[in-house]
Amino acid sequence: MVVLNKIYTRTGDKGETALGDGSRRPKHDARVDAYGTVDETNATIGMARLHAEGDMDAALARIQNDLFDLGADLCRPDMAKDAEAEYPPLRMAQEQVDRLEAEIDAMNKALEPLRSFILPGGSPLAAYLHLSRTVSRRAERLSTELATVEDVNPVAVKYLNRLSDWCFVAARVSNDGGKADVLWIPGANR
Repeated sequence: MVVLNKIYTRTGDKGETALGDGSRRPKHDARVDAYGTVDETNATIGMARLHAEGDMDAALARIQNDLFDLGADLCRPDMAKDAEAEYPPLRMAQEQVDRLEAEIDAMNKALEPLRSFILPGGSPLAAYLHLSRTVSRRAERLSTELATVEDVNPVAVKYLNRLSDWCFVAARVSNDGGKADVLWIPGANR
């Protein structure tokens, strides 16, 4: 259990932060950038939730919790040492990816196939979901870049990939089942 009784510690005043294993890295480190962008994704989901109700809000709440799991996963380098850790590190599980896929499939069944690319927008919920989609794509890019030089749980990367797809489909659902999607018209302003 996490206990936060003092918010500022001054330990980061010289531009470093602690990872989940206690090691310290510069705040501009690729690992810190990756999990920081996951946190940013979570904040955009929180904004989307201001406009969500019912099942959509519940799904977004589950995703926010998953994103904290994902941040915890990314802040623990060296998966080979997981068995030696005093506390087992929290790692993303395939079941979390599977749940997103099942939800994407369920939402997509009610939508007409796209005949054009769509522009981010429409309802406020859809616009925020598109923002979440793009920020999660950035988190995915940063995580795959990190994976070229350090250990990264491949399920974490899969989750980010599916999350952006989930946000895209959920945005369409939030745009009156796709009827209020804003369609791209190639060359419309020439």
